Amino acid sequence: MTDLGDRAAELDAADPLAALRERFVLGPEIAYLDGNSLGRPLVVTAEALARFTREEWGGRLIRGWDETWVALPTDLGDRLGAVLLGAAPGQTIVGDSTSVLLYKLARAAVDAAAPERDEIVLSDDDFPTDRYLLEGIAAETGRTLRWIPTDHAGGVSADQAAAALGPRTALVVLSHVTYRSGFLADAAAITRLAHDAGAPVLWDLCHSVGSVPVDLDGWGADLAVGCTYKYLGGGPGSPAFAYVAARHHGVLRQPIQGWFGRRDPFAMAAGYEPAAGIRQFLSGTPPVLATVPLQVGLDLYAEAGIEAVRAKSVALTEFAVAAADAHGLEVASPRDPGRRGGHVTLRHPDARALVAALWERGVIPDFRAPDGIRVGLAPLSTSFAEVAAGFEVLRDLTPTS
Repeated sequence: MTDLGDRAAELDAADPLAALRERFVLGPEIAYLDGNSLGRPLVVTAEALARFTREEWGGRLIRGWDETWVALPTDLGDRLGAVLLGAAPGQTIVGDSTSVLLYKLARAAVDAAAPERDEIVLSDDDFPTDRYLLEGIAAETGRTLRWIPTDHAGGVSADQAAAALGPRTALVVLSHVTYRSGFLADAAAITRLAHDAGAPVLWDLCHSVGSVPVDLDGWGADLAVGCTYKYLGGGPGSPAFAYVAARHHGVLRQPIQGWFGRRDPFAMAAGYEPAAGIRQFLSGTPPVLATVPLQVGLDLYAEAGIEAVRAKSVALTEFAVAAADAHGLEVASPRDPGRRGGHVTLRHPDARALVAALWERGVIPDFRAPDGIRVGLAPLSTSFAEVAAGFEVLRDLTPTS
């Protein structure tokens, strides 16, 4: 074995979460290094879906709505809040897509801001959907965007956020872990700074939930959204989640007034009267069947514990950085593990072609324009040996001079 392989074997032998990997569907690929984009399914997911089809859908039919499904968006939201978000009950819902929920919460916050607060603060290197949605909201409401210039290998620091905040700030929207570099923001500090400036913050948790500890209540967070198809194993297109701190209930009014957000949806009554509490942020019928994989994913996280997951995530990314350094590959992610989430980005001028070649060889990372190879390491399903095998192939494709 190579030195890299020997070290990987030692780390796998000492890993307290190693046995959990066998609970996932493991394909024929040499190394799946894109678990921060689409997670592997759990083996039990197929049976959970079949059981739901037989017993809840097939067995209870329309009665399922009265018995459990009406409460599912909030019940599952509360469980997600308890296991992974640091959120007390009554503040989280599951449903819609990340984009729809991001729009609803951002638009509600901007609409509630005083007229003189006409700026939305955001990073110029945040995920495209976040930027596009906020461009649209600014156009709809007559606000302007205040862009924070962001290093592609880093993210927005507390000092940068402070410099962008002021009496004109209506809303701050940032990612807790950036999609490109994996930079982990100081959410508590930035939230305090925004509050000192009189503005709320909306956190995008897509690349942090299930990878790093989140403490929304502890941060004093206002709003948050995130997806469930990355680390949580919810599956392609699985429903997203939204968090709205209890102090904002009845103050913010979300813009997509659907029947499920009314106080008595089955009354089918005239006029829209929002439900009390977090249910007022619902819109349409929840995707009940699509929540089944998320439910079994949360079972595994409750068993493993997010602190243990984070410890392995740090070890995996440290191993990947060391492997990159040993081969002379440029690391375009924070080197401080305290400022790094669950993925590492490498920079190479032929990144697009390299990723295509890696896929052909059974190693599956992600390409991020213009020159990034993103290595996503899902702590519950990724082994150190798998990472080592992937870097061995990458080394073969990028011989040093």
